[in-house]
Amino acid sequence: MMTMKAKGEYSFSTCWNIKKHTVGRELVEEIRQLGFSRVELNYNITREMLTTIEPMIERGEIGISSVHNTFPHTPDPDYGTDSVLLGFDDESKRQRAIELLVQSAEYAHRYGAKAVVVHPGEVPFPYDISEELEDIFNEQGRDSAAYQTLWGQMLERRNSLSGHYVQRIRDSLEEVCDRIASKGYDVAIGIETRSRCYQMPTLQEAKTIIDRLKGAPVYLWYDIGHGMIMDQMGLYDNAKEANEMIDYILGVHIHETIGLSDHWCPYIHSGDLEFFDRFVNIIRQAPIKVYELKAACQPEDIERSHELLTSKIAKLQPQG
Repeated sequence: MMTMKAKGEYSFSTCWNIKKHTVGRELVEEIRQLGFSRVELNYNITREMLTTIEPMIERGEIGISSVHNTFPHTPDPDYGTDSVLLGFDDESKRQRAIELLVQSAEYAHRYGAKAVVVHPGEVPFPYDISEELEDIFNEQGRDSAAYQTLWGQMLERRNSLSGHYVQRIRDSLEEVCDRIASKGYDVAIGIETRSRCYQMPTLQEAKTIIDRLKGAPVYLWYDIGHGMIMDQMGLYDNAKEANEMIDYILGVHIHETIGLSDHWCPYIHSGDLEFFDRFVNIIRQAPIKVYELKAACQPEDIERSHELLTSKIAKLQPQG
């Protein structure tokens, strides 16, 4: 693979090539060849992989922008990325979720990362209603009676329970922040926008949680592709609300969607050279910028996408 141009402040998530590697050093080396000097360590990184990544961090061969809770990899699905997590009503489970997020922050602090990305929770449903909605969306469309009926049922349950879970998540994050502060970790928490309609937070839920935690180091981690999916499915007005919340954003996961499929290279795979422009100013202002791409994205796609994105950012009016 040819070595690509240096990507400066931009970071790159290990989700791109995690399934290809068992040795952490080789995984990071492949990302370095794309021109990235910083990575986000995602939640599938194991302790074993860290044995060869940590020496690279210590030698300054790679910088860590962020780690993704639960970190390192925790095989228990109760504490995985699609879980009630910080919103558990079961107190022992909630405390375990808090401990694991504090552990992620400890690793972030140790590696010089400024952020932990966290999926804070969800409104629990008896089954994955989002998957069923996506199937109807793809087969019959958003305006179909089948979609509108099921969507209405989902929204009714979501709306009736979300206030409770927003408060649980807020309380858990307050405990996490107290513990992080007492340990002296200079690490912020980014609560991430999600890709399933029952998961939390929406942009407005994120705003509520952050506003209620006045002064605590909790911010929005804006996943652009996830927001695009939620917008298409009808949960919120993604581009409008995200741009209004620009000052809440700690970091971005940069990727684009094709239909309801995400983690594609902006501009390249969609073939649309304009739609993604509405997120360019958000990316410019975000303190932490991370590409979160799928394995199907080839190095030349990544290079071309980055060139397009950075050229568009360069054309924006200067800040201030």
